[in-house]
This record gives sequence, structure tokens and C-alpha cells, in this order.
Amino acid sequence: MKLYNYFRSSSSYRVRIALNLKGLDYEYIPVHIAKGEHKLPEYAAISADLLVPTLEIDGRRLGQSLAIIEYLDELYPHPRLIPTDAFERAQVRALSQSIACEIHPINNLRVLKYLTAELGASDEAKNNWYRHWAREGLLAFERQLASLPPATFCLGNTPTLADCCLAPQIFNAQRFKTSLDGLPRTMAVFDACMKLEAFERAHPSACPDHEA
Repeated sequence: MKLYNYFRSSSSYRVRIALNLKGLDYEYIPVHIAKGEHKLPEYAAISADLLVPTLEIDGRRLGQSLAIIEYLDELYPHPRLIPTDAFERAQVRALSQSIACEIHPINNLRVLKYLTAELGASDEAKNNWYRHWAREGLLAFERQLASLPPATFCLGNTPTLADCCLAPQIFNAQRFKTSLDGLPRTMAVFDACMKLEAFERAHPSACPDHEA
């Protein structure tokens, strides 16, 4: 099993967490997207959309972090990251998509680069853009958690796909100095996640391609 990924990529981070939670060994293959390595012919032959992560397993390749994690959950169902109950499964997917489909797409690296390189935004304006949309999204996430029964993690007392999405988003929010005030449920879940070895070992600072 191989994972083509970038240490700071939220999407890659999600998959590393899932692999660790399931105790799966994999070969870590770095693709430095900040340097444009994802656009080189070598990686284009691996990923049609020129994005990370890509998981290679049994000679087949799959992109998109949520699809990868769901696939892993079907192949290796213990521990489960997606509940068996239909409604809980939908709740976990809704929480996951609040991050992966609402916050992340407008704040990822290629969007931030376009703001500065093509639209002439200053670094301050770019960072304000990030902080605004990250906070708006996390406030919405907090409201969703507040509507659920108290739990250690996003839904229940074991990590799910939603927790795999949340931890990387908080990491990046902290990196951009986004205000995380007024998010008690969200930050309590994040703290619980980061006490687990699977999350700690997936952290960007623990990756072989980490840059100080």
C-alpha cells in the first residue's frame, strides 16, 4: 500500500489518520505541492486530477480523501470510521462534508495562490480570507455538534470519518491564526483526538517530508 501525499495537505492528513486508526502499514511517498511536484509528468501519470492524496493498493489507485477513507473502511472494517446505522452514517458524512466540501475548497493552497498571484491580493488579504471562511465554517460545525448528544468525539465515543476531517482543519486554522474562541464542543473533540497516537503520528510535524 502506497500513499502519495504532502505533509501539510489537509486531505492527505485525513487519510494518514484513518490508516493509523486502522493500524495499516503503508509506504509514504511525498509529493511537494507547494513546489508544484503534483503537476510534473511523473505524478500526472499517477493522478488524473493532479491532486493529493492518492492511495495505491493492490495495483489500483484512488484519489479524493473521503472516497479513500470510505474504501478503507469497507476493506478493513475494524475499527469502523463510518457507523453501521443509516442515520448515524449520514450524520458522520454531513459533518465530514461540512469541512471537506464547505471550508476546505475555498481555502486550499491553489485558491490561496490564485488570490495572490492572479488577483493581486496581499498576504494580509489572503490570510484574512482564510481566517474568515475557516471561522465561518467552524462556527457552523460547532452548531452541528451542539445539536448532537454529548460525546467524546464528533459522534459517539470513538473516532469517525468526521474526526479525521476535523483535526487537520483545526491544525490549519491554528497555522493561520484563526480565532477559535466560542467553539467549546469542536475544540473538546479536537483535544480528544490529539490524545490518540493515531492522530499524533499523522500530524504534519511527524511526517518524513516535514519542513521546520
